[in-house]
Amino acid sequence: MHFAAAIVAAAAETEHHGNPMLASLPFGIIAAVTFGLLAAVTASYRNVSNRRPDKVEAHAEHETGHGH
Repeated sequence: MHFAAAIVAAAAETEHHGNPMLASLPFGIIAAVTFGLLAAVTASYRNVSNRRPDKVEAHAEHETGHGH
């Protein structure tokens, strides 16, 4: 019964109180905020090429094969 007593003692030592999901919640919040910020930065570069009129004209000339 010495082995059984050691298992019971080890189980009693490692008993945790509290909510492990609640303890790890800040990590999920930090990850969600980080990915949200990265998504906002990525979305801010959307349609950047159309903001430069000289680039749009150069692209139109390239597609048609002749200038204005």
